[in-house]
Amino acid sequence: MVEELIRPLDPEAPRTMRLPWVVETAPYARRTMVEDLRMLEVPPTVVDEAEIVVAELVSNALKHARPLPDGGLRVRWKAKGGVVEVEVTDGGGPTVPRPAPVTLWSTSGRGLRIVRSLAHEWGVTEDKTGRTVWACLGGPSRRRSH
Repeated sequence: MVEELIRPLDPEAPRTMRLPWVVETAPYARRTMVEDLRMLEVPPTVVDEAEIVVAELVSNALKHARPLPDGGLRVRWKAKGGVVEVEVTDGGGPTVPRPAPVTLWSTSGRGLRIVRSLAHEWGVTEDKTGRTVWACLGGPSRRRSH
């Protein structure tokens, strides 16, 4: 079951979705976030980059991590002044997310390299409930403490 996007009255407040641990989650998250960012009048280039990044982060979570205790994952984003911060939280996994080495013949493993190339900043945080991979697009993040 998909928990509907929470659209707060404040356009700069974070938006959050709790999504099921299924493959269809990635395109749903992507479409919903893009629609919201367009409504917030985020520059089209930043929307395009955020679309790619959220799809990669959700796909990576589904492939390499475990669900949150409720059986799903959380996608959250916020936009302010043309800067978009995107984060995907899952239940963690056996390895720490990092870009794979460049290989000529590999058919996978490019997701975090793509995120790194598009994001102004990106990172990984962990706590007792799970792991969050975040990226900031369109300018610097306010996450300096992480």
